[in-house]
Amino acid sequence: MPTVLVTGAKGFVGKNLGAALRRQEQVVLYEYDLGNSPEELRQALTTAEIVFHLAGVNRPKEITEYQTGNVGFTAELCSILRGLKRAPKIVFTSSIQAELDNPYGISKREAEDALRDYATVAGAEVAVYRLKNLFGKWCKPNYNAVTATFCYNLAHDLPIAISDPAREMELTYVDDVVSAFLTELVPNVPGFRYAKPLVSYQITLGKLAETIRSFRQMRSNLQVPDFSQPFIRALYATYTSYLDQADFGYQLVAKADQRGNLAEFIKAPGIGQIFVSRTHPGITRGNHYHHTKAEKFLVLQGEAVIRLRHILETQVVEYRVRGEDYRVVDIPPGYTHSIQNVGDAEVVTLFWADQVFDPNQPDTYSENV
Repeated sequence: MPTVLVTGAKGFVGKNLGAALRRQEQVVLYEYDLGNSPEELRQALTTAEIVFHLAGVNRPKEITEYQTGNVGFTAELCSILRGLKRAPKIVFTSSIQAELDNPYGISKREAEDALRDYATVAGAEVAVYRLKNLFGKWCKPNYNAVTATFCYNLAHDLPIAISDPAREMELTYVDDVVSAFLTELVPNVPGFRYAKPLVSYQITLGKLAETIRSFRQMRSNLQVPDFSQPFIRALYATYTSYLDQADFGYQLVAKADQRGNLAEFIKAPGIGQIFVSRTHPGITRGNHYHHTKAEKFLVLQGEAVIRLRHILETQVVEYRVRGEDYRVVDIPPGYTHSIQNVGDAEVVTLFWADQVFDPNQPDTYSENV
């Protein structure tokens, strides 16, 4: 595996890429950022076989910093390599704004031109990624990334500003960027090339805010989004990365009576819901059936007997279960059922139902087993 240099190693993409590269066996990794000296950069370039050039300026105090931070530093990098008579592969993070004539876009385009010249003169391989709006863990909030700002503020119950809810955005997940970069660890054909555009997700600013807000509301309504959608899964992972450590835990609402207590945990359309109960010794829960709803019971602690009877028959089926056995019992519709604690301690049971409970249509009918 190669010797790798990452410039801008303490930035958003740099942190994520660095974490991935450190998992690669036999990769020798050099990381360069503002805290490092020019000599450290030069030393790393004497051995680097692949340079991930991520360093740049995207929100300077002065417009002139676009030229010094994006064009100037890239040109300096190429100049050092020419002086060393070396031609490592360079993977450069540009931006789709390089197609525009704003100061940032112009600086990125000129940096690309500097790398194009380097590839021609040195006979090196250069891959340019014109990235879209990125999101993912470790992106700085309230800076220049709206997704990071929305995630951080909503995770901390802070207000967000939405300039135009109908404005459409294209977002790319940082893990997809890192996955693409890892494929660049293998040398290809020398020359300058634009990398294939990475997968992106279109969403309006208003919908983005609404979706992230729904993540915060999960703790109260228990409604889980559709994680079969890669974008939702990536966005939720991003949101949780902005939670404070003291805010990782939260309390479920438990309903208690003489039998013990019960708390709902997760609800999701298309998946159903999960809830958990504690039942005192000698107590029986249930004695009801459903016409359509199907369930699964899993006793996690204690000893219990689960009884079922087809509502049109008289034969009772019994399953004796213990927490240490991890035995699941299916509850088909049309079977009245109960669970009785037959041990000396509380029984803790995990329940799954294939439908989210609807108090207006509960599909639950009392009948003793």
